[in-house]
Amino acid sequence: MVLKATVNCDLGEADDEALMKTIHLANIACGGHAGDFATMNKSVRWAKEHGVLVGAHPSLLIARALVDDELVACFVSQVGSLCGFLRMHGLQLNHIKPHGAIYGQMARSDDLARAAVMVCKIFSDSDHQVAFVGLAGTAHQRAAEELGIRFIPEWFADLEYSPSGQLLITQVHASVTHDNIRARVIAILSTRVLTLMESSGANIREVTICCHSDTPGAVGNAQLVKSLVDESNRVAGF
Repeated sequence: MVLKATVNCDLGEADDEALMKTIHLANIACGGHAGDFATMNKSVRWAKEHGVLVGAHPSLLIARALVDDELVACFVSQVGSLCGFLRMHGLQLNHIKPHGAIYGQMARSDDLARAAVMVCKIFSDSDHQVAFVGLAGTAHQRAAEELGIRFIPEWFADLEYSPSGQLLITQVHASVTHDNIRARVIAILSTRVLTLMESSGANIREVTICCHSDTPGAVGNAQLVKSLVDESNRVAGF
């Protein structure tokens, strides 16, 4: 089986306009770890120009653990801000993908993941559902399925995974060679890399591959991943 794939990027920290030309999904920082009214407005405008689907990339606003209700409110304040700019430019919110450490914590906590996915429900309506992007076979996927929200599994082209398949999230993203990226992407598109996640009960039919905007050589990395994804989708008839 070949996976239908897209390329996504966490934006709001680097050369967003150049990256917007090479991706399918944009995760736009909306005031937590990065992003303000100017960067959100520019990013949404560029996404519209290049036909890119826009997602919110919320983070924690305070340096302490939040209870579930606080987390929902924290995310709603950021996502709502981005939605204002989407409405201004005539676009809809496609998905939500939490940022950084909270993304990893939610993968291990059903309660936190459920709180984040609840934000997708808040911004969905009868005509349009907001998806959740996360790690397959984790609390991310369980929460989305429990709450009836479309789940988009994610894999990272420029981060390392442990031998057990756990994502290793780092504050600083080291450079990655194109040979390593090519090998990783080809592996995931053939589903060989997803065997660990599948063994945990994950139902995998699609994948979105992330390239970080603050990784050295980000634009070239994204261009390489996009070319591999486009070719795989073409051959598979997607």
